[in-house]
Amino acid sequence: MRNNRIQVSACIVLYKNDIDLLERAISSFLDTDLKVKLYLIDNSPTSLLSFLADQSADVEYFHNPSNPGFGAGHNLAIEKILEVSSYHLVLNPDIYFSRGTLEKLYEFMELHQDIGQVMPKVLYPDGTMQYLCKKNPTPFDLFARRFMPKFIHPIFKKRMDEYEYKDKDYDQMMYDIPYLSGCFMFFRTSALKAAGFFDERIFMYIEDADITRRMLAIARTAYFPEAIVYHHFAKGSHKNWRLTMYSVHGAWVYFNKWGWTGDGK
Repeated sequence: MRNNRIQVSACIVLYKNDIDLLERAISSFLDTDLKVKLYLIDNSPTSLLSFLADQSADVEYFHNPSNPGFGAGHNLAIEKILEVSSYHLVLNPDIYFSRGTLEKLYEFMELHQDIGQVMPKVLYPDGTMQYLCKKNPTPFDLFARRFMPKFIHPIFKKRMDEYEYKDKDYDQMMYDIPYLSGCFMFFRTSALKAAGFFDERIFMYIEDADITRRMLAIARTAYFPEAIVYHHFAKGSHKNWRLTMYSVHGAWVYFNKWGWTGDGK
């Protein structure tokens, strides 16, 4: 039975995606000698993306046109892998990485049994850094990053740099990060089972802060810069008011759960 166990499962939640970016994300994940399984949960109104499952027996496609949200879509896959997969990757459709990256993350987790969640170094396609390790958010932090006029930014630069760990060395290992980005979340499945699924009250945005915070309550988290992935990172909530409202609603749910004053850790 152990020989049939999936070493790394993954899920990508889809919604009217750019096919070229999506195919690159899928091929990045499948380009490995590990035993893997990929779930495509398609929240799009039509099943036009179903052909993507044809490229491998290791890919399963599920059409989910009710579109319950990012976290709820991922939960559908998590339910399927809890007892059959050693590690589970929450993967964005605009991520890509080279062969060997999954192996580095897998081997790191095998060697560090106290780690429940790890995130690699995340770069823009041009090679510049994305600062995706964060402190637990406060209402001010989220408001400032989204709505504060740029001419005021220098006043709060030190605070915002500390929030995004820009005062740390992103070329070095970091542990016990309270908020790791949802673009690439590599979980130990047993720890994910203990921490719980995504909060489905949050349609999208900040669900990653919530689940990382719960993970850190029962296991350690880590940033592992020896593994590198590339992320196009469209920042949709900064360009679309409907997405902005999802972000605001998610923050409302988050702070009602964890408190509105923030602990700054």
